[in-house]
Amino acid sequence: MRAAALLLAALLFAVPAQAGPSFRGEVTHVTDGDTLWVRPQQGGAPVQIRLLDLDAPEGCQAHGPRAKQALRERVLHQRVQVRPQGLDDYGRQLARVRHRREDVGAWLVREGHAWSMTFRGKPGPYAPLEAQARRERRGLWARPGALDPRSFRQRHGRCE
Repeated sequence: MRAAALLLAALLFAVPAQAGPSFRGEVTHVTDGDTLWVRPQQGGAPVQIRLLDLDAPEGCQAHGPRAKQALRERVLHQRVQVRPQGLDDYGRQLARVRHRREDVGAWLVREGHAWSMTFRGKPGPYAPLEAQARRERRGLWARPGALDPRSFRQRHGRCE
């Protein structure tokens, strides 16, 4: 009985190993349109953050440099709040990032700098914002033929 109670308590209070507590910090570097580095306010080395639920164009892809520049202009050397959600396949911290009370991922998709991710054929949380950006021909939607990054990588490989 006691072992069952301990197991139940452990399960109730368990936190996923990859998801850490939210933290505030300063953006020290922007790698591309969906990846940035944040130095925690409490100290320590910068943490590589991959924005959750979106995919920005590759650096060598049409609109890739513009997506990176837009993210740089928005958050570089700015204070942000990071809400970690786990790790991706490359060991980057997946997270939602807020700057001045706005979800940075939502902003990127709404401005046409990134695609909303889909999950097993279902639209992601930013799908309505992507649809709006498409209708308004914002960012990468200004010209026809935008190729999502996953399809781009399958056809051309990763950028060097």
